[in-house]
Amino acid sequence: MLKLYGPCDTPGSTGIAFCEPTLFERSTPGRVGCSLGALDVPAPAQPPAELRRAADAAWPEVSEVEAMRHFVRLSQYNYNIEDGLYPLGSCTMKYNPKINEDLCRLSGFANAHPADEHQGLLQLIYELQRDLAEIAGMDAVTCQPAAGAHGELTGMLLIRAYHEARGENHRNKVLIPDTAHGTNPASAAICNYQVVPVASNEQGILDPAAVAAACDENLAGIMITNPNTLGLFESNIEQVAKIVHEHGGLVYYDGANLNAIMGITRPGDFGADVLHYNLHKTFSTPHGGGGPGAGPVGVKKHLAPFLPAPIVVRDGDGYKLDQDRPQSIGRMRAWYGNVGVLIRAYAYIREMGAAGLRQASEMAVLNANYIRAALQDLYHLPYPVPCMHEVVFTEKDLPNEIATMDVAKRLMDYGFHPPTVYFPLVVKGALMIEPTETFEPEALDGFINALRKIHAEAQADPDLLHHAPHHAFAKRVDEVYAARNLKLTADME
Repeated sequence: MLKLYGPCDTPGSTGIAFCEPTLFERSTPGRVGCSLGALDVPAPAQPPAELRRAADAAWPEVSEVEAMRHFVRLSQYNYNIEDGLYPLGSCTMKYNPKINEDLCRLSGFANAHPADEHQGLLQLIYELQRDLAEIAGMDAVTCQPAAGAHGELTGMLLIRAYHEARGENHRNKVLIPDTAHGTNPASAAICNYQVVPVASNEQGILDPAAVAAACDENLAGIMITNPNTLGLFESNIEQVAKIVHEHGGLVYYDGANLNAIMGITRPGDFGADVLHYNLHKTFSTPHGGGGPGAGPVGVKKHLAPFLPAPIVVRDGDGYKLDQDRPQSIGRMRAWYGNVGVLIRAYAYIREMGAAGLRQASEMAVLNANYIRAALQDLYHLPYPVPCMHEVVFTEKDLPNEIATMDVAKRLMDYGFHPPTVYFPLVVKGALMIEPTETFEPEALDGFINALRKIHAEAQADPDLLHHAPHHAFAKRVDEVYAARNLKLTADME
C-alpha cells in the first residue's frame, strides 16, 4: 500500500520538492508528438497583438509517448479512492458504484440539449424530486442548485421571499450555531441578513435556552447543520425548531451530513422548513476537486410557491417545465442543474431502495464509532460520547509537542490520505475522521493501526513526525513561505 516516490532535494527549494521533470524540462528541439496533414481550410485569424502574451509562445517539444508517460505518472502520484481509505471529514470521500458513471453517460442523457424538453430526463428529474422529498420529509424539491453552497443560497432566498410576501421585511437576523458548516454564515450574509452566532453547550450541541435568548421580533430564521461539524446529532433540534417558529422564524437545515441519518429519521419531521441535499456527497458522485456537484433544495408546502422556476411537473401522460410561478425567486441555474449528478443520484436511490439507504447510514455511523472506540485511549476526544458519521479527535495530550499536522503528514508515509485537520474551528487542533459506509473492517483496522503506530513514534522519535512525510512525492510545504510568497502564474519561458 505504501508508495515510494523517492523525495528529492532541490537547491533553493521553497519548501516543496518535486522529482517529476516538467514537459518543458523534457523538451527536445524538433521532437513532435503528433502528425498533422496540410491545412485545407483558410488559416484562422490571429488574436490582436495586445491580447497575446508573446509573439512566439514557448511550448514543450516532446513525443507522444513522453507526454503520455508524464501525465500518467502525475496521475499515479495522486491518492485516489481506489487506493484505499479516504477519511476526509465533512467531505464524504467514499467509493461510488461505477455503474452510475456509465448510466449518466448514456447517449440519450449525455447528448440531450438543454433547450429540448427531453421527456426521459424530465421524468427522471421529476421522480428524483419525489424521492428526495420522501427521504427528507419535505413537500417539494427543486434540482436547480449546482452545489451545496448554491443550495444554501437558494434556501435563504426562499426564506427571504417568504417573509417579504408576508410584509415582514424587518426580519433581518439569522442565527448560526458555532458548529455549523462554514458556508452557512456566508449564505445568510449574501442575502443581506445579519449573522448572529450561537455557541454550542459543553456537550457540543445547541442549548434551547441559548437559542431562545437570541430570538426577537427581527428573527428571520436559523441555519442548523445536523449532524453538526463535531459529528454529533443535535438532540434538541425539535425543541429548537419550536422556539424559532414561535418567534416567527424559519428553520434552514443543512443536509450535507444526511448520510448519517437518511432512512432513519427525516428533517421535515422534526421542524425543518427548508434544506439542501449534497447529492455529490451522499448520493453517488465522486466528490472533490471542485465539482461536479448538485445541491437540490427541499421545502415544506408554505415555501413551495417561491421555488426557483421552472419546476418539473407532470403534464398528462408526460412531463414539462412549469414556468408559471408568479412568486418564484427566479432561476438559480441556466438550465436544470448538473444533470449528470442528478442521474447518478437517481440510479443510486433506485438501486439502494429504502432499506439500502438506511443501511448505508447505519454503516457510516458504525464505522465512525468503531474508529472512535479504537483510538480514544490514545487520542484526546473532546466530546466522549457516541458520534454520528464522523469523529473528532484533537492534538491535546500528544507527547513531545506533536501537533495535528505532524500526525496527518506521517499518515501519508503509511499510505493513507490524511483526515481533515484544524476543523471544526471550535476544537483546537482538530483531527476530523469520516470513514463513510464503503470501507471494510480490514481497511479501518489498517488505518487505526497506523494511527496507533504514529502515537508510539511520537513518544520514541518525535522528529520523525516533525519532518514527515518521508516517502511522499512532495516534501512538507513551508506554509509560512507559501502564504507570504504566493505565485499564482506559471513561467512560460
